[in-house]
Amino acid sequence: MPTLRALECLIAVLDAGSITDAAKALHMSQPALSHQLAALEREIGAPVLERLPRGVRATVIGRAVEADARAALAAATRVVDGGRAAARGAGGQLRLACAESLTASLLAPVLRHWLRRRPGVEVMLTEAASADDLVRHIESGTADLALGPRPTRWTGASELIGVEEVVAVLPADHPLSHRDRLGFEDLRDRPLVHYHPENGLAGWLDAQAAGHGVTLDPVMRTRQAATAAQLAAAGLGIALVPVSALGPGLPGTLKRLHPIVSRDLVCLIGAPADLLVRRFVSDVVDRGVPVHPSIRAKLTP
Repeated sequence: MPTLRALECLIAVLDAGSITDAAKALHMSQPALSHQLAALEREIGAPVLERLPRGVRATVIGRAVEADARAALAAATRVVDGGRAAARGAGGQLRLACAESLTASLLAPVLRHWLRRRPGVEVMLTEAASADDLVRHIESGTADLALGPRPTRWTGASELIGVEEVVAVLPADHPLSHRDRLGFEDLRDRPLVHYHPENGLAGWLDAQAAGHGVTLDPVMRTRQAATAAQLAAAGLGIALVPVSALGPGLPGTLKRLHPIVSRDLVCLIGAPADLLVRRFVSDVVDRGVPVHPSIRAKLTP
């Protein structure tokens, strides 16, 4: 297979019209350039240049390969330029996996600033229903970085984003709305807006309740934490919702749990040495767990 150097020599000769001028342009000796051309002609099996009394010109074979040779050199240049841009953090591709309940609140603001500063970076996003799904994306090589709750099994590199509290959402006229805090015992036999079994929150909250001797009683299930909060505020039951999923204008009442129920949000890092990954992790960690000011105010005694 011809080398890029041989193709570069051919194009330089065609552009310059002479071996002497092409050698000067490439900062190499004429014998070295002629050696590259000879190797190319042996590879092709036919002459690519016709030697004239003054200079050279392409043969029919030379003209036939010229366009592809130029394309190969241009592609090689793009490889180097793309690699250098990625090394500076200005280009490349970043493959993210994110817990679907955190895409809007945690990931979207970071992505907005990230892509404004680095428009040359292509971001590929996959959403996952559970922390274990995030692990599978990292282990299968389909994601460089995953954002979500701390999984039950993960031995690779990770960074803590922050600790996220889970609170109870209930309608303003609910019998428990006068309580300062709620415990799992308060949820016994009460209608609960719960999560779809494929959402990792469902199993995690069931385990938390079981630890207090309580079995949760779902009146309905949804995949999205923000939807659970709205349904609870509308009077369908109580919902246990991570604070990052709560937005402004929520009409219901918020109650902290006693004891406090919280979960770690982490970055699972599949490519710790990658510059883009390290920079993105830094931005996510610097932002921390998002809590809307109006929600924080509702939870402040």
